[in-house]
Amino acid sequence: MAGGAVVGGGAHMEPVAETVRRLTDQGIDVVRIGYPDFIGTERGKDVLVERLPDVVEHGIAFCRAVYYTSPQGDVVPVPGGLDQGLPDVSIRPDLSTLVPLPWEPGVAACLGDTVDPATDAPFPEAPREVVRAAAARLGELGLTGVVGPELEYFLLEPDGAGWKRYDDAPGNVYVAGTKGDRSSHILRTLRTLRPMDLGVTMGNHEFASGQFEINLHHSEAVGAADRAFRFKTAIKELARRDGLLATFMAKPFNDEGGSGFHIHLSCADAEGHNVFADPAGPYGLSETARHAIGGVLAHAPALAALLNPTVNSYKRFGPDTLAPWLIDWGLDNRSAMVRVPPERGAASRFEVRLGDSSANPYLGIAGLLAAAYLGIRDRVEPPAPLEGYGYDTSKAPLLPSSLSEALDALAADDAFAEVLGKEFSTAYLTYKRNEVERFTQFITDWEFREYAYHL
Repeated sequence: MAGGAVVGGGAHMEPVAETVRRLTDQGIDVVRIGYPDFIGTERGKDVLVERLPDVVEHGIAFCRAVYYTSPQGDVVPVPGGLDQGLPDVSIRPDLSTLVPLPWEPGVAACLGDTVDPATDAPFPEAPREVVRAAAARLGELGLTGVVGPELEYFLLEPDGAGWKRYDDAPGNVYVAGTKGDRSSHILRTLRTLRPMDLGVTMGNHEFASGQFEINLHHSEAVGAADRAFRFKTAIKELARRDGLLATFMAKPFNDEGGSGFHIHLSCADAEGHNVFADPAGPYGLSETARHAIGGVLAHAPALAALLNPTVNSYKRFGPDTLAPWLIDWGLDNRSAMVRVPPERGAASRFEVRLGDSSANPYLGIAGLLAAAYLGIRDRVEPPAPLEGYGYDTSKAPLLPSSLSEALDALAADDAFAEVLGKEFSTAYLTYKRNEVERFTQFITDWEFREYAYHL
């Protein structure tokens, strides 16, 4: 590639040859190029820094079926993969996202974008492209989605051939320090992640034993999805280096609650003003904010397929779990699916508490943008807000109770699927229905314990 070619955009634009020189001067000799698959796992390749110009020009070939690979490594028969002879996609590095890895000396990492090598067009099933498309639809209304992600996870330590909760003891709710965190996992992680520009701000031991939360700052939606994805990757990588396992599984234990992926959303106009604020409006919210809430409620069943994307996800729901069970909203009410925090003015926003941490951040945020866009476009008015403690089925409709129900809702919601992209929606439904089918055919430990002795 010609040394004068530029990479990145805006303030990040520089000739790729200059990028190579800059990295080399920093002692970096490898660039890790990563991208998310359907389930939010990072796939990628390490590239010697001197080969970076070739990679920028030509991309890196990967089998397209990587998007259709199960967590166990099986290729799910989604159209475009096995049936087409396992063709390639091309990953192009986005060097504007390049950052040194604090735990991996000599390595810098960046995100990659997926294109069709035959047309050089963006691959519509790529999660990063899906969230971009949803953000663009909001842009058609003159709005920019501003997102603040909150992710919880469990930290586990070895227990013979299995795993147990790290520093397991009851009652360490929202504590900091070595109480509930004997190895200072949170403190070390905050310091390690600070230079990565992930927007990490603070963290603490969460409600359950061995559960933690690290907060991320809000930003434009695509950037927020990038940061949440890289954050999850980093947490898992750091845990492995300590001989531990960090899991963002929705509900890994019968005797503890699950891990949420709560998303705060507001919208800004072309001047950067928060359009959800209106001191004269009901509850201090604008018409735009009400309609966005209305859209999230109207499309919640389909949205669940993205924000609660596993069979296990639906075991996190239920009364008295502080995880939503009904399709409702409330003012500073944590028992509602959509909570409007008390701040107003420039901090006006709502928090969608539907998601769990197993969600692919790109797809969860894309789904939320799509629902808000449809609500604003179609001027959907929400019902009256929930008063008091929720979980009353006489006051609001139920969310889907299984992944299968959520996938049916996604398949039936044509407007929602159209915003996300028909190609993506079709592929995602095929992939996830295969997951449901595999689970229904699998004999669980519960079944053996329940039936084997007496029947």
